[in-house]
Amino acid sequence: MPSEHVNSPNPNALRYLWQERRTSSLAIDQSGVWRFRDLFPIVDDDKVVTLREGNTPLYELPKAAAALGMNWLLAKHQGMNPTGSFKDTGMTTALSVAVSRGFEWVACASTGNTSAAMAAYAARAGLRSMVLIPEGKIAWGKLSQSMDYGSTTIQLRTDFDGCVRVLTELVNRAPIYLLNSVNPYRLEGQKTPAFEILEQSDWQVPHHIIVPGGNLANCSALGKGFAEMKHLGFINRVPKISVIQAEGANPLYTAMKENGGRSLTPVQADTRATAIRIGNPASWKKAVRVLETMGGWCEEVNELEIALAKAEIGAEGIGCEPASAVTLAGLKKLVADGRVGKEETAVLLLTGHTLKDSEYTINYHRGQLFNDSELATATTSQLSDYKASQHGPIVLDANADDVLRAIDSITGITTTA
Repeated sequence: MPSEHVNSPNPNALRYLWQERRTSSLAIDQSGVWRFRDLFPIVDDDKVVTLREGNTPLYELPKAAAALGMNWLLAKHQGMNPTGSFKDTGMTTALSVAVSRGFEWVACASTGNTSAAMAAYAARAGLRSMVLIPEGKIAWGKLSQSMDYGSTTIQLRTDFDGCVRVLTELVNRAPIYLLNSVNPYRLEGQKTPAFEILEQSDWQVPHHIIVPGGNLANCSALGKGFAEMKHLGFINRVPKISVIQAEGANPLYTAMKENGGRSLTPVQADTRATAIRIGNPASWKKAVRVLETMGGWCEEVNELEIALAKAEIGAEGIGCEPASAVTLAGLKKLVADGRVGKEETAVLLLTGHTLKDSEYTINYHRGQLFNDSELATATTSQLSDYKASQHGPIVLDANADDVLRAIDSITGITTTA
């Protein structure tokens, strides 16, 4: 009886081809998404719209690893994509499909990152784009990108889920191509970081992948990517994929806890981590399947835990947006109760660049992010870490002696005579 892999590609040949493409001068080969195009032949090469996305770094986090007692902790920084978030990897594939099908208009509902990516790729392709955003609690640094790239921005008096409802009706009534994460071609691009992580780890499979949980497409896409690598014979096992949600936007966590993910009740989302401020995630069923088949968990973290984790990542010299930091905050809980072993390897998926929400960072270091009632619920250890990790500006007169005295007070080393 013939093998099920008789018509499968040769893993060694593809590994060589994918690396060889990195030295090519062609834009399609320089893309960290499209150089893997052999595994998603969705458009002809001449229809590809790329900004040379992907090929993002895999950083070590030695300080965070030491604090957790772990031997090896890594961060895959998708915030190093062209528009500053992981959304670019899925947008290049989905928008290329829009071009191949002859659409003139594309649209999305967004809390920030999706709109930036869509607007950039639409501008690159010469398409018109429209973004629907919810009223209030938007990271304007992200929205400024879609404005800069020429997108038509419409702010609706509703939340993100309300924007999705309106957008669904619009694409049913007009020739507009939907580019939210329900678009299946976005997952084809968003699965490629799984391939990159394996490449960057010399094809050694990490034990755990930790991802933020908003609309839950990242969990679905990465699960698909690792599963395909195993099916095709590139690897002999898959990592556990765990999802971390903010306490104020935790529908998947609640569903897994209450009924094992058989049903999900939407919540009124409320978190400062605006990228995951989603109460009715579109890809929750796919995420549940990934958690079940790959053996991961869903955990929740509160606002202070997110902020402290963000500062801890920043102390490594690696910035990220607040939603990315839920991964480290959640990993702490997974390590504390033994679900992640200290001798195991974990990779945090950082989804957005630190400049996506600079106001959050500034308020944190100025001590203005949390009010007294929020800090009143913190533990003594958390309050200590909160104070120690703040690096707000010191305001002084233009006098060198004053500056040296300030340095003395910080370092405890006398620099003045």
